[in-house]
Amino acid sequence: MRRDFSAGGVLVRKLDDEWVLAAIRPAGKPEGLWVLPKGQIDPGESGEQAALREVAEETGAHGRSLGKIGDTRYWFSWDGERVFKVVSFFLVRYAGGRLGDVPEEHRHEVAEARWLPLDEAPRLLAYRGEQDMARQAKARLAGERL
Repeated sequence: MRRDFSAGGVLVRKLDDEWVLAAIRPAGKPEGLWVLPKGQIDPGESGEQAALREVAEETGAHGRSLGKIGDTRYWFSWDGERVFKVVSFFLVRYAGGRLGDVPEEHRHEVAEARWLPLDEAPRLLAYRGEQDMARQAKARLAGERL
C-alpha cells in the first residue's frame, strides 16, 4: 500500500463583513463541484509552504498562514494500487491577488475559482473532509478580529 501526503489551504477573507473562503472547480469537473486548493508537497517543502504555494497556484490569490487546522485522510485506487492519502490543511488569511487570476502554467488544472460564504461552505464543498476543514476554519475565526 502506498502512502501519499499533500497540503491545502483554507484561504479566508472578510467581504462585506462576512467571512468567505476560496474554492476551486477543478478542470474537467462538473459545474458546482467545489473543492479547496491542495496538492503534493514538493521535496524540501513543509506542509505549510506547500499549502501557501497551492493556494497561489490554484486561486491566483495569496495569503499568510494562521496555522494548521487539521488533516483529512482517505483511501483511493490508482492503477490498481490502494493509496492511503493524508492532506494537511492550513488556515490562510488573504493578503492579496485576484481570485481567478490563475498563473498560466496552472490554468489547465482549474476551471473556476470563487469566494464561498464560510457559513455555507460545509454544504457547498464536495468532500466531507473538506467540509470539516471549513467548519474548523469557522470555529477558529469565531470572534477573532483579523
